[in-house]
Order: sequence, then C-alpha cells, then structure tokens
Amino acid sequence: MYKYMNFCRLGLIGCCFKNKKLDSDSGSDEDFLINKQQENITLDTRLMGNGVVVIKNGQRVCGSGSALANVDILQDKAYFEIRIQALGFWSVGVATTQCNLSAIPPGKDDYSWVLLSDGSLWHSNVAVDKVNLPVNEGDYIGISFDHVELNFFLNGKNLHCPLRGIKGVVRPIICVDDGCIIDVSFSRFIFPPPPGFQKLMVEVDLL
Repeated sequence: MYKYMNFCRLGLIGCCFKNKKLDSDSGSDEDFLINKQQENITLDTRLMGNGVVVIKNGQRVCGSGSALANVDILQDKAYFEIRIQALGFWSVGVATTQCNLSAIPPGKDDYSWVLLSDGSLWHSNVAVDKVNLPVNEGDYIGISFDHVELNFFLNGKNLHCPLRGIKGVVRPIICVDDGCIIDVSFSRFIFPPPPGFQKLMVEVDLL
C-alpha cells in the first residue's frame, strides 16, 4: 500500500488516467437550490485522506483512503454515481466531515454509512447487511439519499439494501485502496436516478 501511495504522489499519476464517458444530464432545480456546473461540485481536496489522489477536476480518485464531496447534501432527494475504472478495494456512501478519511474502510465509526466492494454495508463498526455484488471494471454504482434511506444501485438495478438511521449533515464519500480507481459524477449520469431524485445541488446564497 505504501509503495502504491508514493507511486501516485511522485508524479506518475498516469495510474489514475483512463477514459471516462458520461451521458445525459438529469434532474431539475428546486426553488431554493441552484444548478451548478459539474466541475463546481467535485471531490474536496481539503477533505481527503493522506494517501488519496484526486485528479480530473475532482472527478477521479485513486491512492489509499477516502475523499468527501465539497458540498453537503441539503436537498430532499439527492443522487450521484460512480464508475469503477480499475478494480481493487472501494466503498461509497455518505459521511459527516468528522469521519476519519485516512481510515480504511470507512463505516467503522459513527460518522459514515457505506457500501463496501465485497457487498457488505457498514456503520459504527457493524456490518448491518450484505448483498451479492458482482462488480466488474466499468460498472456503475448509483447512490440515492433522501435523509431517511441510503440506497445503492448496480448498473441501474436497485440492490434493495438500504441503510437507515443516518444522522447529521452528510456528504458523499468515496474510499479506494489496493489499486482501485473510481470516477464520480454528481450531475451527469449513465443510469437515470430513481423517480424524484436529482443531481447534487447547492443551497442558493440569497445575500
């Protein structure tokens, strides 16, 4: 792991570059939210683990550890999507900014709720469920959150493994390790969100 982290950080970040394809946009604005350009809602390089590398304008993550999005989920129903560019260990879900972003995997504390690449779902160091998750390179995982349930989708199909009891103000979290590379989109999706769910948006500053 240590050698891989140094490999990415010493300028050989070609390990993180693969082609990415994103198709149609989805969702509409709510009265109190503003639709931002895709590049303005990204992974936050100020909120990531020590071994994490974020590139491609904040849309790709590799290395070792977790990164949070740069906005909180404030809307009623939010959706985002990741693509597995290279296999390895990964997890995805939501977390507060109190989460330990260098710990692998997340879900071992009280501040993160995640699906792991082995199909297990974790929160507060408890595996609350496990599903069959035959993920291959190039597959898409969709994530929907309505402040009641956090649901996951594999290539558009609901995995029917909701995480509940999520507390606090949360953001999307993505964790990688063991050579995994993930692309994330917060606004343009290959698979459409569930009915009523929209791209990630930010609160309008009325001042």
